[in-house]
Amino acid sequence: MAFIRTIPPEQASEALRSMYERQRAHFGYLPNYAMVFCYRPEVMAAWAALIGCIRKHVEPRRFELVTLSAAHALENTYCALAHGKALAELMDAEDIPAIVNGGQPRGLSAAEHEIVRLARKVARDARSVSAGDIARLRDCGLSDAEIFDVVAVTAGRAFFTKILDGLGADADPVYLEMAAPLRHALTVGRPVPGTPPADGRTAA
Repeated sequence: MAFIRTIPPEQASEALRSMYERQRAHFGYLPNYAMVFCYRPEVMAAWAALIGCIRKHVEPRRFELVTLSAAHALENTYCALAHGKALAELMDAEDIPAIVNGGQPRGLSAAEHEIVRLARKVARDARSVSAGDIARLRDCGLSDAEIFDVVAVTAGRAFFTKILDGLGADADPVYLEMAAPLRHALTVGRPVPGTPPADGRTAA
């Protein structure tokens, strides 16, 4: 579940127990990612506040599209699954594999195609972003404030994925319930435990 020893709920301090309870109340279970923040629940709270501050300026479909694109480019299965699942509730789920594989499904607007492009580029190599990349979004009608939001959502996701992958947080078993083709398209890093990886062996 993680490379570090995590603190179970029955041994949690008051602050940690409160964080665990908030996560459980939201999801109906305690997600693995929350466990890796067990030694620094205040960091989880600070990150959540930051993402909440960024997110309030971004409509839900755009937020999920940017987050999925960033998570996939960063090769983080956990976040790709979570936000691919969320995006599938806001658009045709059949378009999602094409989006993450670099396709251009008709379900996306021209502006959304450019948003995906920028999010992936920022996630993979922010230094490579040029003024021309930003101009392409302006040409699609985005304001500079909206462009900032796309980059900010991507940067916030990068922090989270590095924590999860660096500490070995596995995606939660609930994602095994996703349709196999969609789950496969979103499994870009570590496989979900219990699913067969490419070589046919079962992931531990």
